Amino acid sequence: MLERISDFALKYNMFPEGCSVVCGLSGGADSVFLLVSLLELRERLKISEISALHVNHCLRGAESDRDENYCRELCTKLKVKFISRKCNVREYSEKYGLSTEESARILRYRIFSENSRGKIIATAHNANDNFETAIHNLSRGTALKGLCGIPPVRDNIVRPILTVSREEIENFLKSRNIYFVTDSTNLSDDYTRNKIRHNVLPLLEKINGSLIETSARTLDALRLENDFIESETMKAELKCRAGDTFKGLEKFHKAIRQRCIAEFLSEKNLRYDYKRLESIDSLILNGGKINISGDLYFVSDKASLSFVRIPDKPDSKEISVPLNIGKNTLFEGIILNAEIVKSEDLKIYQNINGKFTNYLLDYDKIKGTMILRNRRNGDKIRLAGRNFTSSVKKLINAQVKPDEKPFLHFIDDEAGTVFAEKIGIADRVRPDENTSEILKITVFPDSVKRS
Repeated sequence: MLERISDFALKYNMFPEGCSVVCGLSGGADSVFLLVSLLELRERLKISEISALHVNHCLRGAESDRDENYCRELCTKLKVKFISRKCNVREYSEKYGLSTEESARILRYRIFSENSRGKIIATAHNANDNFETAIHNLSRGTALKGLCGIPPVRDNIVRPILTVSREEIENFLKSRNIYFVTDSTNLSDDYTRNKIRHNVLPLLEKINGSLIETSARTLDALRLENDFIESETMKAELKCRAGDTFKGLEKFHKAIRQRCIAEFLSEKNLRYDYKRLESIDSLILNGGKINISGDLYFVSDKASLSFVRIPDKPDSKEISVPLNIGKNTLFEGIILNAEIVKSEDLKIYQNINGKFTNYLLDYDKIKGTMILRNRRNGDKIRLAGRNFTSSVKKLINAQVKPDEKPFLHFIDDEAGTVFAEKIGIADRVRPDENTSEILKITVFPDSVKRS
């Protein structure tokens, strides 16, 4: 088993000759095994120094302190330099709205990074952890990279025991009479990983008694294929990408095109999913424009794909005029028509000009003079039928085409906004059974005849 660990570490060049290694030590079986095995393999792997780092998440009270004390005592016995750090997971979780599990992971790796500058950090993920991660990713939805499980090497972080099963680890420690502590949270199903560990894996092991061993080989094969795609993706990027523009990407396989876009979006800290990648890939082949986030877009003319910022308004000039009953022209080539209609005649008017969108407001509920204007930063409206006020920007981003955004009409009365084109009317001017007169708003191109 130690030979297997050594071969795996050499295969992925985990330990450059003469390096210093910081071993993540929780006190559990996996991390204790990692520390002991690295100490035994130190000369073979040409490691100059090994130390241990314990992170106390302060989640389990006395049990957390017990684990820290155990790790300290173990390192004293093994004559290994010991470092311990505390973090407040609950506070971080509440502050950023994250799960306890995710918060603990973020803080743990932050501490790892702070205490391993210029060194290698070794973590105790084993073959079971690797398979559980692949299953977890599969259940949430993932591509090939997610199915590969935990990467053996990432930056200065290495996982030397990814090919060793949990059963092998516990048997090894038992044979050496080495004690370890057990985290009580690992025994419950409160966390997703535990549900997979306690419920899914036992069922799969009934189908294949060598599940963990065979899964380790499968994940290794997937990593190999993923490495090939990564290599081809890098070639495509070098050939096609210049800054935020790709040229010639359509000549590559779809898998390479989508991987290029996925890595680009990750670089920009923008989320993506299968549907988003499919849409952008279609854009590469067919041209067009897709909104990615806020005023960020991918634009393609089929010859190139560019990531650009398109401001919501090309002109920041504020425009406002009194609303006329009849035709109004706020933007060149566009008419906004305002009519006052008796409620009993509403059905007749609704059947005319069906190709236009008519907005109907209770005219008697309008307060004072009406103003017709363009969009403003910070616009808000409480739409009809809703009991909360919405940001107009968010509504527009969700409902309005990018090229229409600069030319939207808004109507205010003395109490605020009552009409937002393509969004709707304010709840306070919504017609009801007592409405006698209706203000009907219609927007159409100047070239259209309304007979």
